[in-house]
Amino acid sequence: MKRTIAVTALAAVTASVALSAPATAKPAQERPDPAGAAAAVAAILVAAGAPALRRGPGDALVRQGVHAGTDGLQYVAYERTYRGLPVIGGDAVVVTDAAGTVLNTAVAQDSVIAVGTTATVPAAKALAASRARLIKVDEASTPRLAVLAWGTPRLVWETVVAGAKAGNVASVQHVFVDATTGAVVDSYDLVREATGNSYYVGTVTISTAGSGTSYSMSDPTRPGIRCGGQNGATYTGTDAVWGNGSGTNLETACVDVLYAVQKEWDMLSSWLGRNGINGSGGGYPARVGLNQVNAYWNGSYTNFGRASSNTRQATSIDVVAHEFGHAIFQTTPGGAGSSRENGGLNEATGDIFGALTEAYANNPNDPPDFTVGEEVNLTGSGPIRYMYNPSLAGDPNCYSSAIPSTEVHAAAGPLNHWFYLLAKGNNPSGGPASPICSGGPSSVTGVGIQTAGKVYYNAMLAKTSNWTYGRVRVATLNAAKNLTPGNCATFNATKAAWQAVAVPAQSGEPTC
Repeated sequence: MKRTIAVTALAAVTASVALSAPATAKPAQERPDPAGAAAAVAAILVAAGAPALRRGPGDALVRQGVHAGTDGLQYVAYERTYRGLPVIGGDAVVVTDAAGTVLNTAVAQDSVIAVGTTATVPAAKALAASRARLIKVDEASTPRLAVLAWGTPRLVWETVVAGAKAGNVASVQHVFVDATTGAVVDSYDLVREATGNSYYVGTVTISTAGSGTSYSMSDPTRPGIRCGGQNGATYTGTDAVWGNGSGTNLETACVDVLYAVQKEWDMLSSWLGRNGINGSGGGYPARVGLNQVNAYWNGSYTNFGRASSNTRQATSIDVVAHEFGHAIFQTTPGGAGSSRENGGLNEATGDIFGALTEAYANNPNDPPDFTVGEEVNLTGSGPIRYMYNPSLAGDPNCYSSAIPSTEVHAAAGPLNHWFYLLAKGNNPSGGPASPICSGGPSSVTGVGIQTAGKVYYNAMLAKTSNWTYGRVRVATLNAAKNLTPGNCATFNATKAAWQAVAVPAQSGEPTC
């Protein structure tokens, strides 16, 4: 048991410095524009009505942005409308290299849309059905008519309801009510929960704002990153020293939060080429002091509670990075996604970004590992998840047909297991051995956590709203192939890791 060390943070107040380009710098207009080239070739593909995009006569594809991956890869994201209505699950991504050559596409929907656009169920009835999903409703949007393209396309009313579900757990749900029958046909919750631990990383330097006798726990160099209490107000102080090292002190909890999210931000930039948590140079606020043994992301901010012992806050590196990992999942193409296997993939994504951030921070008080919440000992049984062997926490190591109906944190097991195998292999030197599922290869050789992170992140940039384990397998194989053209080592390791967790080969998946 560790952590008698005090946790204090000195604010690093950063001044902006204007840098002049050298006189010999190449004019900006002459530089290659990979994003522009990608957008142009994707527009041609869309205009030509490429069959892979499953575009029907009533469809229009609207470009949402171009996301830069690593190694020059570009991802052009589209949303779809049908006869003027928004389509949920009609998203698509066109992947190109830096020169604008189309490498592959990803499309959420399975079939061309052909539905009526006149609702027979009134919006008021859809609103009532949506509100009934929660035990307490704080606010609800006006229902909007849309087409839901996950599975069989259908006309729906979409309503966003915010409040609490059973157990007084925060919830922000998108609810879809069939506009011809009145039945709730699908929903997804923006609140992504995880139980975590308070973690004290010693005396650290964090970036906060202020001067003289007026300071705040907001980051002047990472827009949107700030930390405060349950009312949403950022903590302030008269000096640049934050926290007292106590596990019950909420200012100390914000030291932990800012340290972790700043390391995650820097990891995203240095290892993955991502600009901020949201990919556009921005981040999100955090709150501490939630009176629950819990932590969550609610679509707008992260919120951190406490350990069951009530002696520390749930603000360790891996838990903080996990919750902001949900924000990354939500702000990559495909968004927060559907409610099926997608939920487990979202939870595993949080764990993956937790492991990546721990590895990047390499803090001696929290050495990099592939366990989740290892410092809290929440119920006296150690970590809440083991990425190298999920079954140690009672979660499945291997994919099966039961995964879509498995609780989301448990359903994260096969993806967590895959990521460990890809990063470290099944029997790494200096790391725990990892089992291989029945029918898998005799062994898996790891490629290193940074390379594994690049493969998974580039797959996320081709994510669609109905991601399943099979679609993730295809996306990661495409990413591995695109990242190392002409070299199959990473591709082969990626494929072997999927075989090792029993995710079967998919129709039309790439070869190398």
